[in-house]
Order: sequence, then structure tokens, then C-alpha cells
Amino acid sequence: MTGIFVGLGSNIEEPIAQLSAAYEHMHRHPLLEAAVTSSVYASSPLGPQDQPDFFNAVVQIHTALEPLALLDTLQEIEQKMGRRPTRRWGERCIDLDLLLFDDLIMRAERLDIPHPRARERRFVLDPLIELLGAEYALPGEASLGELQSRCSDQRIRVWCEFPK
Repeated sequence: MTGIFVGLGSNIEEPIAQLSAAYEHMHRHPLLEAAVTSSVYASSPLGPQDQPDFFNAVVQIHTALEPLALLDTLQEIEQKMGRRPTRRWGERCIDLDLLLFDDLIMRAERLDIPHPRARERRFVLDPLIELLGAEYALPGEASLGELQSRCSDQRIRVWCEFPK
């Protein structure tokens, strides 16, 4: 049993403030308890290159919600924060992704756990390594350190401590 981890990302409308506000929404939600946070990481966009760099972090949470109910809750937070549909992998004021739910492997129409692209993204792997260690293996995958080494061409840097 590892815990539940949510990825936070933003690249417009004061991204660091957006990450902090998303944490506060989770922390104040009656069915969620935001616990440990990673640092904030800055990285170039993986999608369209005509957009600002992204700022990402990972938060460990505690909840009694089942995965699909948690997904709904995270999407409600995104909507409250003003997220609107844009182009695929484009700009966003906030993005909340359910990355891990204990050791669960789940494939459903609306949700895959672990997140299906986590293994390919340094902006997910680096914060998870900070919280779980490089030896931790994503359920059904290689260790975080091994996965990170496969993404060595992606530029990423620690930007700051998570603003709470």
C-alpha cells in the first residue's frame, strides 16, 4: 500500500498560484486530506511548443473515495478553478491527474491507474521520485528511476518548494 497521488500542473494565469489554490481546494474538501507535496518543477511543454513552460507538482492525498468518485471530485475542482477545454496538451490554468491509487491497476473507460502516460513524463516521475524514491516501481511497470532514465531527453528543473 503506497497511497494516492495526484499530479498538479499549470502554465497560464499565474501557474504557481494555481498550484497553491488547487492544493487548498483539496485540503479544504471534506472528503480529501492533502498530505505530502513534492517541490514544484518547471518543464517545457510536451505538446504544442507555442505555449509557456509548465509548472508541476505531486500531492499525496488521503480519502475514502473510490477511484472514479475521486476523479469526479478532481474534475469538479478543475471546473471551480476555471479550467476550460483547450487543444490537446495545450495551455491550462490547472490540470489535476490521478496518478496512483495505492497499488491498484485499473483500466476503465474514464480512468486508467496508474496514469497511462506517467511512465513517459519527467514532470510526473521526478516529483514521484522525490516522494517515493527511485526504487519504487509503478504497479505493473519498472522502477521510477528506470523509467526516468528513459526520459533523459526531457528538460526539467526544480523551480521552488511547494507554496502552501
